[in-house]
Amino acid sequence: MRTDPGPRSAGTEPRHVDLLGVGIGPFNLGLAALADRVEGLDAVFLDSGQSFSWHPGLMLAGTTLQVPFLADLVTMADPTNPYSFLNYLHTRGRLLRFFFHERFLVPRAEFDAYCRWVTDRLDTCRFGHTVTAVRPAGEGWIVEADGPLGRQRWTADHVVMGIGTRPWLPDCALEHRGPTVLHTADYLRHRDRALDAASVTVIGSGQSSGEVFCDLLEQQPSSGSRLDWFTRSRGFLPMEYSKLGLEHFSPEYTRYFHGLPEDRRDEVRVGQDLLYKGLSTDTSARIYDLLYERTVDAADPPVSYRSACDLRSIEPGDDDGWRLGLHHVDEDRAFEHGTEVVIVGTGYEPRPLPVDKGVMALDSCDRPVVELDYRVRRVDGERSTLFVQNGELHTHGVGAPDLTLGTTRNAVILNAVCGRDVHPVPERTVFQSFGAPPAPSAHPTIGPT
Repeated sequence: MRTDPGPRSAGTEPRHVDLLGVGIGPFNLGLAALADRVEGLDAVFLDSGQSFSWHPGLMLAGTTLQVPFLADLVTMADPTNPYSFLNYLHTRGRLLRFFFHERFLVPRAEFDAYCRWVTDRLDTCRFGHTVTAVRPAGEGWIVEADGPLGRQRWTADHVVMGIGTRPWLPDCALEHRGPTVLHTADYLRHRDRALDAASVTVIGSGQSSGEVFCDLLEQQPSSGSRLDWFTRSRGFLPMEYSKLGLEHFSPEYTRYFHGLPEDRRDEVRVGQDLLYKGLSTDTSARIYDLLYERTVDAADPPVSYRSACDLRSIEPGDDDGWRLGLHHVDEDRAFEHGTEVVIVGTGYEPRPLPVDKGVMALDSCDRPVVELDYRVRRVDGERSTLFVQNGELHTHGVGAPDLTLGTTRNAVILNAVCGRDVHPVPERTVFQSFGAPPAPSAHPTIGPT
């Protein structure tokens, strides 16, 4: 029978749970939803926020997930789970409307609403708890957090770190970060300032940068601003979304990639950017269509975009604006560009795990060594019961941040926690084979013996 996983203050005996999740983003929320159906499993999930919130700075009208609705929190592991997106639609009386909507991709705002719907129904999700320490204690862990009742403690047999990523900015942008030099993750918070500016420059050609540029372009007739768009990539290229390419987001490819040597994994991943970065074809088409429609019987609008341009510096310019130092990679030529607002879409990096580095084994680049079943390897050689979500791109490949594989990862973690196949993961899910075929037998048999 499930026990109350409530905390204890630092001065009392800590509450013990079987499973403790740190962070409640889509991945750990999916784990909480799957774990909720496991009889006798005591779990609690902690998050520093006051409620669930997913990329609030990029909740632009008309934006969607980049994966189909079946890549919800639970379906790919447990299609009968009551926390599926389809059951959410049914419960909210929106199932027929979604059917008539005839879209495979979920509006981003609705995915956020769906996740909030799930958190409202899971008593294992606790918001307003900032985890400050995760320390080994025998075969388990002690977790300390600052919460509504002050400093609180839990002990847990297993801990799953789902603290996600944080916006990454180059140093030249980081030192000036504010309302006029910002990451795309902060766009909505400073959108009015950008729309009021005489000139805005967007850096980067990923989906977030494309959505921000598209939003600014849609508002340009009323704002009258000049828009410029630069990317270091050699083109404003679409994300790979072919059926054969999508097979890289599978358990088979994860196993293959994990089996490669560390240096080879890094080399392979560098050439796979467009598998999980780049523009959607819809966003690319919308930008072009806006430009085309706006030039019917009119001159070109004050818009430019250039590829192969690397941002090197940001310095204060004239009239409270900024002077960007850029370098054209192909021509090996430097140039300057003036702008009032700079919006940088340079991606994200894993948040540091709140675990003493002396506990975790690290690779040659100071990154946690993550086993195939998502355990973080311990320095002392003990079998680890610490797991990580979306912090293993370097060991598991392009599927790490993908919502589709997130459910499969949760099935693997839950199976490890429970010591049995709660949700078996199929050995064969795609048609493609990765790696060389097995070596032939050293002594083949020819004909009957």
